Amino acid sequence: MKTEKFISVKEAMEKKKGKVSVRGWVYRERKSNQFIFLVVRDSSDIIQCVIKKEKVSEPLWKAAEKILVETSVKLTGDIKEDKRAPTGYEIEVEDLEVVHYAEPFPVAKDQSYEYLLDIRHLWLRSRKMTAMLKIRSTVFGAIHEYFRSLGYYEFHSPIIIPGGAEEGPTLFEIKYFDKKMYLTQTWQLYAEAAIFALEKIYTIAPSFRAERSKTSRHLTEYWHAEVEVAWFKLNDIIDLAEGLVKHVIKRVLEENKEELKILERDVKKLEPTLKKGFPRITYAEALKLLKEKKGMEVEWGKDLRTIEEEKIMELFDTPVFVTHYPKEIMAFYKPRDPKDPKAALCFDLLGPEANGELIGGSERDMDINELIGSLKKKGEKIEDYSYYLDTRKYGSVPHAGFGMGVERLVRWVCGLDNIKDAIPFPRTMTRTNP
Repeated sequence: MKTEKFISVKEAMEKKKGKVSVRGWVYRERKSNQFIFLVVRDSSDIIQCVIKKEKVSEPLWKAAEKILVETSVKLTGDIKEDKRAPTGYEIEVEDLEVVHYAEPFPVAKDQSYEYLLDIRHLWLRSRKMTAMLKIRSTVFGAIHEYFRSLGYYEFHSPIIIPGGAEEGPTLFEIKYFDKKMYLTQTWQLYAEAAIFALEKIYTIAPSFRAERSKTSRHLTEYWHAEVEVAWFKLNDIIDLAEGLVKHVIKRVLEENKEELKILERDVKKLEPTLKKGFPRITYAEALKLLKEKKGMEVEWGKDLRTIEEEKIMELFDTPVFVTHYPKEIMAFYKPRDPKDPKAALCFDLLGPEANGELIGGSERDMDINELIGSLKKKGEKIEDYSYYLDTRKYGSVPHAGFGMGVERLVRWVCGLDNIKDAIPFPRTMTRTNP
């Protein structure tokens, strides 16, 4: 094949006519005695290519006859509009080079979800997975953009830690030379030390939760967008969280129209998030709504389960902040509300369309004695938290933060049924491969 300047499939379609050279993988193939139709994909899009027996050399025709799905190719030809083609354009092939002949591809129609997870390394090539990955990239970029535009510093904390911040039973224990250590659940305790230097910080990093859960909402390894801010109170951190979600949705709607179409996502369900403020209700008001609107009686002091969160969200078309959960069921660092000591100064942001908790955050307790008491009550070793308690001894200030499971946001934005489809290679209680 002659040396040509290759352009992407999308660039070829934008050119609309004339000679083009593209390269990629065969997404679909159909053959007859006189014509071979190849739908070729690259990272930008797909395009139909036709090889006419009467117009190409015999060696080229014979090479094309052996092509199977996922064969990698380079080709040159004339592009023109064709409404019958999958994306409205067709290339009539003049020259073809097979880079690598694929073996029969194991992905076909009507295969089980578990099988597709088993061959995720190949299933990533599907149009829907590729669309999700592009949206996911936009989401990550938008998170960085949002915080940096507000003057936040990116800060990194250890992945291997001596103790937990959430719940001991959900820690992954690892052997660290001759010591027992754990994989991090959150950067928070280290971030609280760093705000005394940088004041406004954020991160996006992996977190790990050893939850024995097989639901469509849980991963054992996930990407965690977290923020910690000096001088912030509860309403300040809630405002920041609302701004983040709005910014991410705005960017996806601007940059990923084609990907949302491929995923058959109804964007009208995302638009209210940009147009409206997010309602803010207390835990007590949530219980009242459940009782009055959904006929569900929940005792004060119980955490909201998935079913209760979903019932609440049936009443709203935007995310909703639920604040002031019972202190006794919250993490040790969430302070009591001075106006109502049985409640904590905290929030969850619940997602519409049965997407559950997207973000969890709170003010941080400044009272060292209260922190020690809470840690003891949860059976934690105080010495594991000595560095954290030091931050309350030397010029402590009010501060607050939150954490967002990025895959939960991606799942909602993309309209996915299962969070496992919001990450390239999911890790769950039962899935460790590929």
